[in-house]
Amino acid sequence: MKKWFQHINIATWKIVVLIGLPVLSTLMHLRAFPMDLIGPHVWRQSQTMTNVINFYESDFNIMNPRRNNQGNRSGIYRMEFPIMQWAFAGVIKMTGQPLLVSRILTFILSLISILGFYFLLKSLFNHEIIALIGAWALNFSPAFYYYAVSPLPDNFALCAGIWAIAVFLRSLPEPNWKNTILAAFLMSLSMAAKMPFILFYAVPFGFYVLKIIQRKLILQDVGKGLIWLVLFAPTLLWYLWVIPTWEGNGIVAGMLALADSPIILLDYLQHNLFSNLPELLLNIGAVPLFIAGFYFIKKRNVHQHQLFYPLLFWAFLTLLYFFFELNMIGKVHDYYLFPFYPILFIIVAYGAFHLANTKNGQKIVAILLISLPIFAFARIQGRWNVEAPRFNKDLLQNKTELQAISQKSDLIVIGNDASDAIWFYHLDRKGWGFSKKFPLQPQRLKVMIEKGAKYLYTDSEAVLKHPKFQPYLQNQVGKFGSIYVFELK
Repeated sequence: MKKWFQHINIATWKIVVLIGLPVLSTLMHLRAFPMDLIGPHVWRQSQTMTNVINFYESDFNIMNPRRNNQGNRSGIYRMEFPIMQWAFAGVIKMTGQPLLVSRILTFILSLISILGFYFLLKSLFNHEIIALIGAWALNFSPAFYYYAVSPLPDNFALCAGIWAIAVFLRSLPEPNWKNTILAAFLMSLSMAAKMPFILFYAVPFGFYVLKIIQRKLILQDVGKGLIWLVLFAPTLLWYLWVIPTWEGNGIVAGMLALADSPIILLDYLQHNLFSNLPELLLNIGAVPLFIAGFYFIKKRNVHQHQLFYPLLFWAFLTLLYFFFELNMIGKVHDYYLFPFYPILFIIVAYGAFHLANTKNGQKIVAILLISLPIFAFARIQGRWNVEAPRFNKDLLQNKTELQAISQKSDLIVIGNDASDAIWFYHLDRKGWGFSKKFPLQPQRLKVMIEKGAKYLYTDSEAVLKHPKFQPYLQNQVGKFGSIYVFELK
């Protein structure tokens, strides 16, 4: 197996991946760092940044994450445990510049995730080169590359989850209680930051269940299992508290709230299998390595590895999660697939390593690995296009002027905005929102005015042309492309 590395020693590989990779990734993201929130999933990014800014400006209590679509109320709305948003706000209190700092911190999280994946693979396979290949390949997953500077709690959850498994693997060769406690804490933090990362518990759970089946469980394992349960409890209590308050959240119901036909579900399935998986999650250049991974897993006796069945159980549960949430994932919600990253790139790294040690395999693998950043860059750069921000571009282009019309303390009414987040984030205001699905009614606008609404920001022709709204519009104070601003009576 050493023939692939006879001209390049391991130290050189480590320099290229562990030093060169962060430098290259930073250069590839330079355009995105100063950019405002635009592109795919700007909806969820706007929600996250609104949480961050409210922690920074209003209430730093981690138990009280707030949104701007709050009317004249407090705006407290609890979903995932906002550990990332709160931590970002703490840094921003010292530095200012909420969005730029959040992008930089998110990018740092992504690099820490890559480092954690390197250690995970190194512990799993006890081989430096497999670990370095896997770290390189994961970093240039096009979706991972895009979200590396996109403020989402999924980034924090993935980072904590990868490190939890990496530390767990390091705790296995010897009775290491510190690593067990650290792994259990990181795993709990990962799930707290984003609930689907409960899937990562499959690895330690599967490991201990397998020991029970094989009758190899010892008293020390029971103690470690209790540590995992104790540190799991706070996260479980959080979700038991907040889930009953969620309204209209389809993630919990999944396929139980199915409203799509079987034909639509099959369309979602084929799109994820033939588009999202190869183009966004893996990278076109990594697809051959992924296929090779399955070939070599079958060819070699990997089932004899002590973690083969726990990892297989993890992969099985993750697939169940995919099918349960298929109606929510649809064609566009690729960030719901974050839990797949470690599993996919364990296979990629294993396939690349063994393919490189076949006849003529070295050049193929080298070319494919070099192609990964090129494919990632080509696939993702179009997402940072200010001419197509994925919402009304008049809002982005006239942001400063629109903000200048009202005071930060003024309550406003905005729409159409299906997200209840994007317009509120860009206008940096609080108040009420409406959309085409949930349109504004004249009587409802009257109630909003009575509760303190001072301005209406809208691109809705239904509102602008409806005579019943006119009694509530005092005068037009601005027009910016398709967006009108009215002072309310």
